[in-house]
Amino acid sequence: MSSAEKHLRVGSLLFDQIDQIDFTGPFEVLSRLPNSTFRSYAKALDPVVDMKGLRILPDAALDESGQLDVIHVPGGFGQEAVMEDEAILGWLRRQAAGATMIFSVCTGALVCGAAGLLVGKRATTHWASFHLLPWFGAIPVDKRVVIDGRFVSAAGVTAGIDGALQVAALLRGDEAAQSIQLYMQYAPEPPFSAGTPETAPPAILAAMKGAVAAMTSQREATARRIGARLGIDPPDQS
Repeated sequence: MSSAEKHLRVGSLLFDQIDQIDFTGPFEVLSRLPNSTFRSYAKALDPVVDMKGLRILPDAALDESGQLDVIHVPGGFGQEAVMEDEAILGWLRRQAAGATMIFSVCTGALVCGAAGLLVGKRATTHWASFHLLPWFGAIPVDKRVVIDGRFVSAAGVTAGIDGALQVAALLRGDEAAQSIQLYMQYAPEPPFSAGTPETAPPAILAAMKGAVAAMTSQREATARRIGARLGIDPPDQS
C-alpha cells in the first residue's frame, strides 16, 4: 500500500481501561516497521491505566499528532466511554480520512464503529462482542484477521499480533513481516485448545460468558444508541 521509501508515521490510541496487550502486542510489531516512527496518543499526557492496573505513559496528546499514516485502535473495557467521547471520535474520523491504514484490535472495532468508520466494511472483533458489529453498519466476518481495503481488524486480544503482522506485510512486504515475526519468535503453541468459543470446553465457555455478561449487555445498549445516532436500521437478531 505504500512504498518502502515513504516514511510511515504510526500512532496508537490510548485510553483508560485499555486491555494492554491490545496495545503492546501490536506495538512489538509496528514499532519495528522499517522506515517508520511509532508514537502513542491520548487525550492528555497523564498515564492511562489498563484493565488490570498497568500504567502506560502516552507519548503525546491527540492534538499533537499531525496526520498519521497508520492508526491503531485497541480495545478493552474503557472502550465504552470512548465510544461516546466526541473529542476522541472526531480525532479518529479526521485521522482516518487521510490515513493509509486503520487497524483495530478486539473491541477497538467498536470504537471505529462509533466513529462511523465501519459502515459497509467487513470486520471482526472479540467473540463476546462480535454480534454487535451490525449495529455499526459493519459486515461481521468470523475470522482472526479481516482486511477490507485500508481497514484491518483483528479479533480478541492476542489476535492483534496476527493483525499487526498482516499490516506489516501490506505496508512493507512479506519479508519485512517475516523478519519481525522471527525476531519476536512468534510461533504460538498454546497448551490448550480453548482459545475460541468453538474449541473451548462447554463448561469453560459458559463460565466465561457469564463473567462478561454484564459488560456485553452494557456494550449492546451502547451499540443500540450509537446505531440509532448513525441512522442504521436495527440488525436482524433472529
